[in-house]
Amino acid sequence: MASKNQIESLTEEATCPICLDFFTDPVSLECGHNFCRSCITQSWDMEGRNSCPECREEFTDRTLRVSWALARLSEKARTLSLIRTEKESKLQCEEHQEELKLFCETDKALICVVCAAGREHKSHSFTLIAEAAEFYKDQVKASFQSLTKKESEIQQMEQHQKQKISGVLEQSHNLQSEITSQFAELHQILTEKEQRALADIREKEKKILNTMEKNLGEIEENLTSIHEELLKLQQQMDQNDSVVFLKEEAGRKRR
Repeated sequence: MASKNQIESLTEEATCPICLDFFTDPVSLECGHNFCRSCITQSWDMEGRNSCPECREEFTDRTLRVSWALARLSEKARTLSLIRTEKESKLQCEEHQEELKLFCETDKALICVVCAAGREHKSHSFTLIAEAAEFYKDQVKASFQSLTKKESEIQQMEQHQKQKISGVLEQSHNLQSEITSQFAELHQILTEKEQRALADIREKEKKILNTMEKNLGEIEENLTSIHEELLKLQQQMDQNDSVVFLKEEAGRKRR
């Protein structure tokens, strides 16, 4: 019979490095590494290149050689693994390789009949596994019922707390909406006041500027008149003919 280590070694040899399961339709690459046919083709399709996932060697084409020996090995490994799983499903004593039939109440441990007769469990209290399981199931059932009741109470507390949280959120939302509305009204009032104040300032500005511009026009007219008079006086001063000068001066005096 194959040992545990032998089965594990056989399992490792018969496992695909991509899917980590027993080989299905195993094939070999040119580099010597083995994979399931579907695993390696999917890997190549995803990467877009023909390379070995183990050694990364690239190939020009997709040459796959069927490995019949590895297929038979995988089938044997799968069969041994199933047998081992079935055996392990039946609890056995690790020391005596006997089926565990008793439950030691003192040590709270599963034991076989050989263990019960030994020194380690001398004077200990034993019960059949089925009886012990029934007893502890009743305890678990009681704990389950108690915890279920507690769960129900906590769920009610949770629901109540959620309702309170919902109420607080609703109140906060309503208060925020009210504050936003009030500030919008205040903003509207302030905007209207601002527009009126600006309009008053523009009106006063217009009146003041009209008056000042009128005064400026009169000042400019006076400056123009003075400038014209200065030109005339300059011309008189430049006049060298005494007769003409006196004649123009007399005319100016009359004006």
